[in-house]
Amino acid sequence: MPVADSAWWRAAVFYEIYVRSYSDANSDGVGDLRGITNRLDHLVDLGVDGLWLTPFYPSPMRDHGYDVANPRDVDPRFGSLADFDLLVDAARARGLRMIVDIVPNHSSNEHPWFREALVSAPGSDARARYHFRDGTGPDHSEPPNNWQSVFGGIAWTRVDQQWYLHLFTPEQPDLNWHHPDVPADYEQTLRFWLDRGVDGFRIDVAHGLFKDRDLPSTGTGSSLDLLADRLEPTPIWNQPEVHDIYRRWHAICHEYAQSPVLVGEVWIGDPAAVASYVRADELQLAFNFRLLFSEWDAPTYRRAIDQSLSELHAVGAPPTWVFGNHDVQRQVTRYGGEALGERRARAAVMLLLALPGPAFLYQGDELGLPDVRLPDKALQDPIWERSGHTIRGRDGCRVPLPWAGAAPPYAFSPTATPSWLPMPTDWQPLTVEAQQTDPGSMLALHRAALGQRKREPALGDGVLEWQPSPATVLDFVRPHPDGSVRCIVNLGSGPIRLPPGELLLGSAMQQGDVLPPDTAVWLRP
Repeated sequence: MPVADSAWWRAAVFYEIYVRSYSDANSDGVGDLRGITNRLDHLVDLGVDGLWLTPFYPSPMRDHGYDVANPRDVDPRFGSLADFDLLVDAARARGLRMIVDIVPNHSSNEHPWFREALVSAPGSDARARYHFRDGTGPDHSEPPNNWQSVFGGIAWTRVDQQWYLHLFTPEQPDLNWHHPDVPADYEQTLRFWLDRGVDGFRIDVAHGLFKDRDLPSTGTGSSLDLLADRLEPTPIWNQPEVHDIYRRWHAICHEYAQSPVLVGEVWIGDPAAVASYVRADELQLAFNFRLLFSEWDAPTYRRAIDQSLSELHAVGAPPTWVFGNHDVQRQVTRYGGEALGERRARAAVMLLLALPGPAFLYQGDELGLPDVRLPDKALQDPIWERSGHTIRGRDGCRVPLPWAGAAPPYAFSPTATPSWLPMPTDWQPLTVEAQQTDPGSMLALHRAALGQRKREPALGDGVLEWQPSPATVLDFVRPHPDGSVRCIVNLGSGPIRLPPGELLLGSAMQQGDVLPPDTAVWLRP
């Protein structure tokens, strides 16, 4: 549905670019900004409205860029500020919006502030920008509380009589947002990138900025309760002060002509809690992860859709749907692997793009890439080390994109330089080149679905009306006076009979009026 330019994001489809793995222009095996610029036409042909860049800032790369040493520059591995400006201009010339990742919950331990804190005395203002506390027990030898890192192990590291908090790796100390220097510095960061023309920000760990001032021990000690279905704040997550920050950021964005969007990574299961982040004067969007973490089950999906639509409608915000990103197993693998996983992934993208509101695609999903079982020696995710080599981490979904050719690196780099994560030797059929001319490919389906979505005024922002259907089927209409669209997804184990209607698109070749299992169609009712 067309929307005013100031609310361009309400119907947009974004494409997440994991910068290290999209395209390498300088043949060092690592993706970079010039590589993205060189491959922007792929996004134009795909039909997305914008792109989201993962962090490209100076960093020691202990968590692949989510440990930021300077949030207002470009890491030389990825290029320069001139390369960034070139990318912004090239995207704009193609009609693509661009948002960038910011990481306000923590910094790198090589950030100038943290280096200053380490050489400053306990109780100093430099340490107050982070969460330093005296240890407990004899000689301060025990951590200040029982909090655990999301990546495994305790969430504290000792430096002298004091310990500092890190909800992720020890190289990612958590910032203290109660200290006035922290919000002031992040306002500078927002303006720095907005002045360079970005169209908004994806906010990493958006619900985690503030911690309870007393840093009390919790019942379980686990930071993984970020996934719990709860409306109330915990000492670790979802503190009420965070909303004041987002009101201020909203006001800053309102000063800019490009109508920037703020997208929160809000890992809270309760839809009402998520809705509290997208009230009219706060963030415009917050990722909806409920479908991503749901089983392939129609009643579960329907409950998640209904609850999300209800809670977000109450605050005037659209839901923001996502089935994949750089932190989770790829859809083809998650849905069963091989032929079954591919069928379900094809149906899932048609469901995703038919739901009301904006959507995010993850690079490589348009090619049907599976997760890669990498050799142990190739793993780089800090989760692998922090878990004592018991959790393999997220590297399997971060393997670089295959563009062309019959062998690695499949034109990811201009030369035969090995990519930073090894690419499988059997990916030739999955390359962009191989799928370009195949009308039955995953790439062709994504292009067709995104093209149809642009042509249909009923799709994008708007409402949804459920139709009577078996329990194993999702069947809804997106009504519009200029042409409604009906989406039917068969998540059951047997075929179903389709209602009358003009076939607009199917996730598989359609035979008559029967819809096979794990298949979706869009109809003109």
